[in-house]
Amino acid sequence: MVVGLKASNGKVKVEVLAGITTFLTMAYIIIVNPVILSAAGMPLGPAMVATIMAAAIATILTGVYARKPFAMAPYMGENAFFAFAVVAALGVTWNAALGAVFIAGIIFLLVTISGLRMALVRAIPPFLAASWAVAIGLFLMFIGLANAGISMPGIPGAPVTIGNLAKPEAIIVFIGIAVTLFLHIRRVPGSILIGIIFTMALGFAAGFMGLGELLPRQAPPVVGPIPNWGEVLLKMDLVGAVSTFALIPIIVVMFLMDFLDTMGTALGLGAKAGFLDEKGHFPGLEKVMQVDAVATALGAVFGTSTTGTYIESAAGIEQGGRTGLTAIVTGLLFLASLAFTPFFSNLPAGFLQLIAAPALVAVGIMMMSTIHMIDFKDVTQAIPSTLTIAFMLFTYNIGFGLAVGLVAYPLVMAAAGKAREVHPFMWALWVLGILLFIIYPYH
Repeated sequence: MVVGLKASNGKVKVEVLAGITTFLTMAYIIIVNPVILSAAGMPLGPAMVATIMAAAIATILTGVYARKPFAMAPYMGENAFFAFAVVAALGVTWNAALGAVFIAGIIFLLVTISGLRMALVRAIPPFLAASWAVAIGLFLMFIGLANAGISMPGIPGAPVTIGNLAKPEAIIVFIGIAVTLFLHIRRVPGSILIGIIFTMALGFAAGFMGLGELLPRQAPPVVGPIPNWGEVLLKMDLVGAVSTFALIPIIVVMFLMDFLDTMGTALGLGAKAGFLDEKGHFPGLEKVMQVDAVATALGAVFGTSTTGTYIESAAGIEQGGRTGLTAIVTGLLFLASLAFTPFFSNLPAGFLQLIAAPALVAVGIMMMSTIHMIDFKDVTQAIPSTLTIAFMLFTYNIGFGLAVGLVAYPLVMAAAGKAREVHPFMWALWVLGILLFIIYPYH
């Protein structure tokens, strides 16, 4: 028994099972995160090792220090923001982007320690944060469909068009999506991971028969050397992050995304686990957020995007996980998964994008669940939310989508005669949103 954990001997078996369940539910990130980071030019194999190490250390730290059954890993959504809104759109190096992630983590830690946490929670209306999740969910689905060749660049006047759905790759992805969503509907633990494995097996079978262009004709060796983590470890560029003027508002947005994701996820998990007191407060939330902030900074050092608390931890909680032992088991399983990195890192990048497509679609659908928090009958909510979603998708830029929401909300409230209801911090974020539009390096 680990010192400080309160699981009795009779509950150890339950906690271990809960930890295994949580790992299976979120292990898809081992493949999906490196695929997204590779779009930023990061080497896939080393990024996979960084993903595993960030998830393992952060999750174990959650179990030992925060003593909660919560698992952590690089966030879906934030990884897309890192790759597409920061590196691809702004044209900065992935090294400088990692530096920005590190600084955002330090800001998060300082805010948590200083007690500014509640002021920030009150500043940003829940519907606006919900619109971010909805927009990023659709963005991830778009990436998955594009990687699968289902959505293709169109002709002038029609930005996108449908791909060749008769291609074996597209058919395999459609089947993979169907299987993944069926398993999710049936509440099968690890549905996304199973969907990835199924899609990969189907792709191998078709490739071995000589079908398709991106499907492998033979499987890579199962055993081999672990990818060189040193290619991304300690490669963040802090000087580049602070000297690139366009990254200043981006760093703040990174912090806000991490902060709000963690707050919402931790409170939701705490409610599910029965950790909230009679007033609805979550004793020990500060420790969870402190670990999350450290995890973000540490993840940048390791070579990956923003790391934080995963909602998939709910699967382990449903299995009875209530102590830090659940998190420790999950973290140890992440460490054990390093053994599979030689196999996955040697798969063709195009094939990895294909097998990740069903996961991106499934995660996108799950992120859409927050849409109920937006009252579209209220114009002060409908306008900023819709603009956020539209700009993010139609400009293919997560940063622009977030900035539009930050700019639109105070202006809409002022137009409605409700300017006094806008928190002063929100006006500061309004300035940052305007600043992003002004200093953005347009091409």
